[in-house]
Amino acid sequence: MPHGFPSPGVGGSELTRLLARLAEAPTAEGRPVFAERLGHWLGWTGAIALAAALNAAPAAGGGTQAAAAEEADFQRVAAALEAAIAAEPREDVSSPTDFGPYRRHCLALQQAMQDGIGALRQRLRDALARRAPALARLAALDAVLDPALAPQERALLGLVPLRLQAHFERLGRAAGADPRWPDAFAQDLRRVLRAELAHRLLPAQGLLDALRTPTPP
Repeated sequence: MPHGFPSPGVGGSELTRLLARLAEAPTAEGRPVFAERLGHWLGWTGAIALAAALNAAPAAGGGTQAAAAEEADFQRVAAALEAAIAAEPREDVSSPTDFGPYRRHCLALQQAMQDGIGALRQRLRDALARRAPALARLAALDAVLDPALAPQERALLGLVPLRLQAHFERLGRAAGADPRWPDAFAQDLRRVLRAELAHRLLPAQGLLDALRTPTPP
């Protein structure tokens, strides 16, 4: 992961832990393993598409060059999104108790992450498809999984602004006359968004790692 990002762990556990901490709730244990969840999330149309990608004959690869260009592309996208998270909200906060500007800031950053990382992931798939037959199959699998799992991911990440709002309101109530609590919230907001960014980058990071791995001709 890019320098300074929180380690996402398995299944984006850093984001899960942060949201649980902000909600003052224990992290859920004993959840179904990913393969079991995948069967519920894909549905029959996604399962058919996944089976077709697994059984398809891999296309012939056409390149063996190093992944330096893709590495630079990944770092550029990650750095741009990190800079957007570090920046102040574009909309002025007129009242310390108004969560509206923070909500819109969070939603805009989530949309920027979705768009930027989605385009990056497609470019990495294109690079994989040109590299070697085995990598072309991996690209085809990712192309199936990306839209199939997107609704579930959107539903889960859609909880982030709600958890942040509850945390914002809780901090405001507990602060009393202390005027510094919005600064503490802003730090938590950035921490959560960085963890979300690390989570969203995981599939692209996996594709990039595959490009770095030497493959037989």
